[in-house]
Amino acid sequence: MTTPPSLLIDSLAFAYPDGHQALFGVHLRVNRGERVALLGPNGAGKTTLVLHLNGLLSGGVGTVSVAGLAVEPENYPEIRRRVGVVFQDPDDQLFMPTVRDDVAFGPANAGVTGAELDAAVSSALDAVGMLDFADRPPHHLSFGQRRRVALATVLVMRPEILVMDEPSSNLDPASRRELADIVRSLDITLLMVTHDLPYALELCPRSVILSDGVIVADGPTREILLDEQLMTRNRLELPFGFDPRNISSPT
Repeated sequence: MTTPPSLLIDSLAFAYPDGHQALFGVHLRVNRGERVALLGPNGAGKTTLVLHLNGLLSGGVGTVSVAGLAVEPENYPEIRRRVGVVFQDPDDQLFMPTVRDDVAFGPANAGVTGAELDAAVSSALDAVGMLDFADRPPHHLSFGQRRRVALATVLVMRPEILVMDEPSSNLDPASRRELADIVRSLDITLLMVTHDLPYALELCPRSVILSDGVIVADGPTREILLDEQLMTRNRLELPFGFDPRNISSPT
C-alpha cells in the first residue's frame, strides 16, 4: 500500500473578505520525511498558505490534505494533532505555570492521563534537551530555551508534519546551532517558513519559493539559492559573503 504524502495541496486559491487575493492556484506535494523550506518575500502568501494546513483559514478554492486526510471541518481535531505549528514567538504558545504543564496541556486535553502522560511529556522534553527544566516557569528561561519548549509542546502530540515559522529568528549563534541539531534529529516531515536562507540550506534539501500567491520555484535548495536571477526577481538576498557552494548539502 502506498503511503500518502504528508501534505498535498491542489489548486489552492484564497481571497480575504476585503478582496485581496493571497493565493492563486497553489500546488504542493511534500512526501513523508521530507524537509522543505518555504521561501518568499513579505506578502507572498506564506502565512496564508500555512493557516490552511490546519483549517485556521478556509473557504477558498482547491483542496488540502494531510497524510491522506482532507482538511475539512469534520476532520479538524485530528488534522490539528497531525499538523504541529511552532510559532515565531514562543510566548504565543507558553502560558502554563511550568514547562511540564505547558507540554502536558495538549495531550491532557486529548484525554491522556497518568503514567502515559508523564512518559509522553518526558520524551518530548528529552527530544529538545529540556528535560532538566521541566519544573521551571517558562518565563524564567532564555528565548532559545522557550523556543525549544514550544517545539516540545508540538512534538508531544506526535504530529505528521512539523511547521516552523522563522525558527532561527532572535536566536544567538549557539541557540541557532542547537535548534538545528534538534531539527535534524527528528524523524518527521518539516515545512520551514523562513527568510534565513543559510538556515534553509543547512536544514532543508528542498526549497519552494512562493511569490505573489504562486509557487515560482521548487527544487534543491542550493540550486535555488545559486540562481541569481530567480533570487532577484523574488526579492531574496543571501547574506553578504555567504556562498552556498561552500556549505554541505543536508541529507
